[in-house]
Amino acid sequence: MTDNMLMSLLQTLSDLTGVSGNETAVRSVIKPLVQDHVNELRVDALGNLITLKRGTGETPLRVLVTAHMDEVGLMVVGHTSDGGLRAESVGSLDARLLPGLHVWVGKDKLPGVIGLQAIHRARGNTKVTPVDKLVIDIGTSSKDEAQSAAPLGTPVTFATSFREMGAAVTGKAFDDRAGCAILVALLQGERLPCDVYGVFTVQEEVGLRGAQVAAYAVEPDVGFALEGTIADDLPKPKEERDVSPTTELGKGPAITVMDRSYTTPPRLLSHVLKAAAAEGIPYQLKQPGISGTESGGITRARGGVPAITLAVPCRYIHGPRALLRPDDVENTLLLVRAAIASLTPETLAFT
Repeated sequence: MTDNMLMSLLQTLSDLTGVSGNETAVRSVIKPLVQDHVNELRVDALGNLITLKRGTGETPLRVLVTAHMDEVGLMVVGHTSDGGLRAESVGSLDARLLPGLHVWVGKDKLPGVIGLQAIHRARGNTKVTPVDKLVIDIGTSSKDEAQSAAPLGTPVTFATSFREMGAAVTGKAFDDRAGCAILVALLQGERLPCDVYGVFTVQEEVGLRGAQVAAYAVEPDVGFALEGTIADDLPKPKEERDVSPTTELGKGPAITVMDRSYTTPPRLLSHVLKAAAAEGIPYQLKQPGISGTESGGITRARGGVPAITLAVPCRYIHGPRALLRPDDVENTLLLVRAAIASLTPETLAFT
């Protein structure tokens, strides 16, 4: 799959809405993209889209590859007397980014704006307003109108559209629609030596829930989590210039050695690094061990599953507009395919 095809796919997925627990729109688009390229396809009770692409039989391994469909956002939890919406965050959001933003409310994308007092009245008050103190304005003027338009539990997403920006692209939910695009491309490609269970998961942003359920059901020998991860490679203040960035754009997929949810088994890490070297695929090691990924859910399934996370570096993730490089997406696809193609039972065995 070419860069242009991958970016077209990413655009389609990025522009969809899918706050954790409300991934239906994303799943409904992905399903027809993969159903003719896999041998089995089903949706489990939690909402995971589980597929099986049988291998050539050369290697008797069951490989799980996950990418989460959900994105961070907000949920309506109350209504004000003058028609505003009260909301709470779903997943990790920075309250500093929210005031004044244009948002979509509900599956029909009702337009709204997160209210902010005019600067003329702020009078020097620069404190960050907590999420639960913000009000979403949807143009209604009474509590009844607001309740009718956006009942309790209605999801709210950033009103951001995908676009090109120089050598990069920007859009919302690259964490993890970038991973979803890569997994779609992997499943649409040629068969690999082993069976591949490609799972588009739910509720990653609220606790890695979908991945853990999927890994329990699939019983894989090994797991690969495809992600969008932090790229904080912007110019830094003088006092921070000796601090290494977590990842950098344009330097290839980020491989996680350890984060707050799991540690990559050294034998699996070594295998992936050798696969990258053999194919001439650029890569970088994510640092330091922050955040959490679906590998953390996969490793805990049943008797334990070795897992590794391969991620696309993205600036400004969990915000209204992320930014990534198309070549990083393409190289992540190349790396996960190369790593799976060269897997053997001996790769995973303790010595």
